[in-house]
Amino acid sequence: MGQAYFYHLTERPLESTLPVLLAKALEQGWRVEVRGREREAMDRLDRQLWAVEGFLPHGLDGGPHDADQPVLLTVAPASDRRSCVMSVGGADVAPDEVKGAERVCILFEGADAAAVQTARAQWRTLTEAGVAAYYWAEDSGRWIKKAESGT
Repeated sequence: MGQAYFYHLTERPLESTLPVLLAKALEQGWRVEVRGREREAMDRLDRQLWAVEGFLPHGLDGGPHDADQPVLLTVAPASDRRSCVMSVGGADVAPDEVKGAERVCILFEGADAAAVQTARAQWRTLTEAGVAAYYWAEDSGRWIKKAESGT
């Protein structure tokens, strides 16, 4: 049964945090879906990931090799099951998706009040469905676990 990890970005932006989490997921051998809500934001993330130092293999959905991509950037759930889903920009993740994945990461910007409210609603939806959830926040450059669900 999967788990949901909420990452409250208060010190480093998504563009700095996402590559680190993706590299760790790939080290685990996971195939990753990065799910956003807006195609323009995913296009921007694609360009930023290609600019990351080192090689981070990924692709945007809609190409001929989507199923082969270790990291697929998309605005809708991937047609093939992924080990890890990373939600950005408030993209929805259903409780059944979390239960069927190794891990789901929900990344949200701390300075964006709407993003914080969306993450709180996602926490309630997932934990009420019995999903194990963990809330992590940045503190002086380190990730500190601040809360976890009772499951």
